[in-house]
Amino acid sequence: MHIIKLNDETVKSFTISFAKYSKMIRFSFIFLILINKLVYCQFNPNFNVLVWSDEANGSGAIDTSKWFHQTLLPNGSSWFNGEQQHYTDRIANSYQNNGSLTIIARKENFTDQGVTKNYTSARLNSKFAFTYGRVEVKAKLPEGSGTWPAIWTLGKNITENGGFWNTNYGTTSWPACGEIDIMEHWGHNPNYIQSALHNTSSFGNTINHGGIMATSVANNFHLYAMEWTADEIKFSVDSVVFYVYNPQPKNIANWPYDQDQYILLNIAMGSSWFSIDPFFNSSKMEIDYVRIYQEPITGINQNVDKLSIFPKPFRDNINFIFNSKYSFHTGKLISILGKSIANFDSIKDLKDYSWSSLNTGHYFLNLENSSSSRTYKIIKL
Repeated sequence: MHIIKLNDETVKSFTISFAKYSKMIRFSFIFLILINKLVYCQFNPNFNVLVWSDEANGSGAIDTSKWFHQTLLPNGSSWFNGEQQHYTDRIANSYQNNGSLTIIARKENFTDQGVTKNYTSARLNSKFAFTYGRVEVKAKLPEGSGTWPAIWTLGKNITENGGFWNTNYGTTSWPACGEIDIMEHWGHNPNYIQSALHNTSSFGNTINHGGIMATSVANNFHLYAMEWTADEIKFSVDSVVFYVYNPQPKNIANWPYDQDQYILLNIAMGSSWFSIDPFFNSSKMEIDYVRIYQEPITGINQNVDKLSIFPKPFRDNINFIFNSKYSFHTGKLISILGKSIANFDSIKDLKDYSWSSLNTGHYFLNLENSSSSRTYKIIKL
């Protein structure tokens, strides 16, 4: 998509159109609004620290310090949505070379876990999970009817057989764990890019989605991005924002997005609602890089700070897990209106506070030590 900049002469021409052509008035006004939106949609400048990336600088197998191959059939016989592929950990389906990470979907008979399927592909789980930030993935997409590439995230707490995080963190089933689809593309609808959210408020054929037409996605690299804050989730292609998710009021059903998510990359083949071209042979998703940016750590001992607060939002009980080296000397709980609710002098005070007695609402927890301070958002349901 191209952004058109308006100069003085262009504006004059639009003025003439307003005066002479009544039918053009509506068009010119709408056009100017759209151009303004495309030019002035900005990313959060605070997400300026690169915290994790894969630049695919190696050669051969993918970097297993960053990615996990998810190959186990979750129900013992198939994947979800009526998909027809096996996911494998073979170099034939995923590798890195010449600065790109590549996933290839192939038509071939392949038997694994006692099940034979007619297509193979790869599904990667990142070994890094995060809360809030900007994800950028520069990629070319596969082509051909039946291909279904995706760049997306799932809650680290998902209970899913075979997933990287399941054994140690799986407590919550889908869709309550939350899913963020940064990019989905269907080969039978070329160049249409969709982003979506799945949670208990709406899932499957979710109402929470938006789309945009891009240009030649199978032949050109495009930048697919998601920006996630405590207030909203924003989606873009080539820095053009086309969908913002910001449900009001937020609750545990529509906003499970206060806990860690991890990245998935995959190409699915086929579904219960679309078929695969019988002449399909193979096609690939080529990824130049995957990057995650977050805000700089400005509070509470930058080298040792990690306070984990969960669940977020909470109903009755809330947990605070501190780095063993952490301490603070002043803590304040403040309402969203700025009213002081409680003061804390120690970690013990914080943990012993009657959190269940709080009224439903949004709060800010400010913790200070001798060097700096940091504020955390807490939501009581």
